[in-house]
Amino acid sequence: MLKAQYMANVEASIGWTGPTTCVSGSTCTVNNAYYSQCLPGSSGGTTTTPTTTPVTGPTTTASAPTGSQTPDAGNPFLGHNIYLTPFYAAEVTAAAANLTGTTQTKALSVAKIPTFTWFDTVAKVPSLGTYLADASAQGKSSGTPMIVEIIVYDLPDRDCAAAASNGEFSIADNGQANYFNYIDQLVAQIKQFPDVRVIAIIEPDSLANLVTNLSVEKCANAQTTYLACVTYAIQQLNALGNVYSYLDAGHAGWLGWPANLSPAAQLFTSLYKNAGSPSFVRGLATNVANYNSFTTNSPDPITQGNPNYDELLYINALAPVLQSAGFPAHFIVDQGRSGVQNIRQQWGDWCNVKGAGFGTRPTTNTGVTLVDSIVWAKPGGECDGTSNTSAARYDYHCGLSDADQPAPEAGTWFQEYFVTLVNNANPSL
Repeated sequence: MLKAQYMANVEASIGWTGPTTCVSGSTCTVNNAYYSQCLPGSSGGTTTTPTTTPVTGPTTTASAPTGSQTPDAGNPFLGHNIYLTPFYAAEVTAAAANLTGTTQTKALSVAKIPTFTWFDTVAKVPSLGTYLADASAQGKSSGTPMIVEIIVYDLPDRDCAAAASNGEFSIADNGQANYFNYIDQLVAQIKQFPDVRVIAIIEPDSLANLVTNLSVEKCANAQTTYLACVTYAIQQLNALGNVYSYLDAGHAGWLGWPANLSPAAQLFTSLYKNAGSPSFVRGLATNVANYNSFTTNSPDPITQGNPNYDELLYINALAPVLQSAGFPAHFIVDQGRSGVQNIRQQWGDWCNVKGAGFGTRPTTNTGVTLVDSIVWAKPGGECDGTSNTSAARYDYHCGLSDADQPAPEAGTWFQEYFVTLVNNANPSL
């Protein structure tokens, strides 16, 4: 599809007029003002008006998670409503209470947009059971099954190539066993609610580091453990029968360079096959917590030299290599903070980048067969990292001139940055 056509499709998916966004034989159904999807229907290619009626479509049959279930052949987002995590909604509501007028109204709307929840410490795992129970009740009440979106992010010696890491496990201190226990606890929570579908992004940055950063001693030392831990995670989640996993694949500015495509595909495929080709591993997630455009006709100057200068180009370049190797080439793409482009000094700048804005709303109306959904993986407003140089977890990226400062600790609320994301949202909230 030509880029101009695709951009028109995306605009249509977020409420603007334009060409139809769904393939023939399906209908664009708007779940609310912030989430829409293509569902099987006789009026293929047309759009519907916004409605509060639950989305209808294909569902799975709930049964005990014995590992014998067969995944849906198509897009796992279809036919389900997405659960809005109360924790993030509460953060947004509290932030909006300190605002006024139009900015407050726009800020409050963010609480209605589906966003992934990061399980980056063991202490957070019990809350997953609470969310799943609530989602199960909502699904039964509405008659439409629910999706809970999670990010599995607690590898030992996590972020091996970063200047600082906020991980809680160390490989040298029983890290692999601790990680296996962390996965077991996630599995125990999910196992109680087989009627709720879980979409999981597996370990942002980890596998991408094994493609490009093995010259870093910490990454070289972590390679075996990373592979063992990710293998364990996808195998255990796969056995539940209601968890669809997407392995993290960095972004266009990382693995999208032509020299990195084949090594990346080889790594993903070898891990997938060594894990027994888990049937619920759906594909890859890109641009998680990053700022890249999904597609653009005006490459950011920082991308000079890379022909795959946006996420769609990266996906289109990587997919054939994956497919030929036997890996399921389906993708989800984070656009939570990609509303404004040309704001970074270097492509590798990732920390609280100044001038960012919320991006395209989560939707399955991607116009691209390879892409299951646009998602918001990074909860906008939760800080990337502190700018306090004396902090134990300080990373120099958070002190760069294009990083918003002063910034609090990673994961804590960054009110000024949230307001920037709201005000700069594109399309506008």
